[in-house]
Amino acid sequence: MNVLGIESSCDETAAAVVADGRHVMSSIVASQVELHAAYGGIVPEVASRQHLIWIIPVVRQALEEAKIGWADLNAIAVTKGPGLAGSLLVGVNAAKAIALARGLHLIGINHIEGHIYANWIYGREPTFPLLCLIVSGGHSDLILMRGHGDYQLLGRTRDDAAGEAFDKAARILKLGYPGGPAIQAAADKGRHGRVRLPRAWLGQSFDFSFSGLKTAVLRLTEDLSNRGLLVEECDGEGQEEKAGLVTSCDLALGFEEAVVDVLVEKTRRAAEDFAVKEVLLAGGVASNTLLRSRMAERVPLPVFFPPPRLCTDNAAMIASCGYFKLKQGARDSLDLDVHPNLKLA
Repeated sequence: MNVLGIESSCDETAAAVVADGRHVMSSIVASQVELHAAYGGIVPEVASRQHLIWIIPVVRQALEEAKIGWADLNAIAVTKGPGLAGSLLVGVNAAKAIALARGLHLIGINHIEGHIYANWIYGREPTFPLLCLIVSGGHSDLILMRGHGDYQLLGRTRDDAAGEAFDKAARILKLGYPGGPAIQAAADKGRHGRVRLPRAWLGQSFDFSFSGLKTAVLRLTEDLSNRGLLVEECDGEGQEEKAGLVTSCDLALGFEEAVVDVLVEKTRRAAEDFAVKEVLLAGGVASNTLLRSRMAERVPLPVFFPPPRLCTDNAAMIASCGYFKLKQGARDSLDLDVHPNLKLA
């Protein structure tokens, strides 16, 4: 079964063709990173207007790269939420028009669920019951999955999601946008143990909170700057030898370690409490190398994650999820609507 996937929940216009939920025939992603970089974050109106420009060319390119025609498609899967309302509407309306014109099955997909199914692409078949940590710009969710479509939300962010915290910390440290890659690149040059930042454990809860960590970075940065102890450049000649000086890379490493420690420990504890067979990572932050290595080291279970290109927003994960839902008999009609605050049941 060939499924065309469309993803437009935020600032990526993406289309992909996936066969039988596992084999990617094409995956096209038009990124808006450069458009939003000047603002240090995503501007919703700019994002939705750009989706309007790119949606048709991206779908056409996905079909061309897959070397198939409309008649070779069996269904179309599209992100219906959560996300930016204007952005979601572009993708959903395009999908409905294609489904109507070509007589294709239509299925609306939860964006969070799509991230989970990135783990089904190319590789092995995950084993239930499993635990999935979804960490992205808008989500930090810890989900118990007993089977296809069977989810139990164990924990979620109470304020800033992990990816959002990365973006904000990168702005504070003047490292650029998007924050995830910028923080990781700077942290690679940081000195271990130089900066120790707080961890929000929230007792025995599986929820996450990174707002306080972001504030701690801001206050420490301001304090070091006021005292003349902050060095913004990480590679200054002899800077690391001067007593008391802290570089922006030291701060980036301290921040990254604080986020990763909380994500890993709560995942480890949940995996033990619910006796799962394996752990999956998903979402943009799942491409962070420190998170991947620490998770593999500290969780006494098999840990799996998609390749980085499938961690960030893409349409292949939407098409894969759509295939498994279609196998269960799920279908949507042409009155499919968007749900910007959609939850994962």
